[in-house]
Amino acid sequence: MPSTPTVADGRVVTLHYKLQLRSDEIVVDTQAEDAPMSYLHGASNIVRGLEVALMGKRAGDVIAVVVEPKDGYGERDEDAVDDVPRDVFPADIELAVGLQLTAEDEDGMVVPCVVREIHKDHVVVDMNHPLAGERLRYEIFVLDVRDATPEELEHGHPHGEGCEDE
Repeated sequence: MPSTPTVADGRVVTLHYKLQLRSDEIVVDTQAEDAPMSYLHGASNIVRGLEVALMGKRAGDVIAVVVEPKDGYGERDEDAVDDVPRDVFPADIELAVGLQLTAEDEDGMVVPCVVREIHKDHVVVDMNHPLAGERLRYEIFVLDVRDATPEELEHGHPHGEGCEDE
């Protein structure tokens, strides 16, 4: 009888999870039973701390793990909060505190940002990940572990319904 595969690099893992912020126990994200999440282990598809905690687990395992900021979305970087001239934004955009936008950095990479303050001549934007600096508490149920296909390994993520790489 073959043994069930364990979570390891190059394997596709399917799971349900609940994510809470350790500071206030508010649920900030969940993958419910009707919509499990799959990722390619070892391809940086999920935060490092979670990948480390899942290593060696099998289908049917249930774990709870706290991920510190350095192994999650990083520490907050106050240098990533910037004053942007108001006239840089399109005139027809309705700016509001909390509005999530994307910007282009000096290397041409798309960077998500959040509007923190709006002033007459400038807007304060925060380019930190919204969960930067947070201790993350995950509850995870591992549904399935399988070897990735050669195409999944090449593309760096699992293929499935809605994947454009297939």
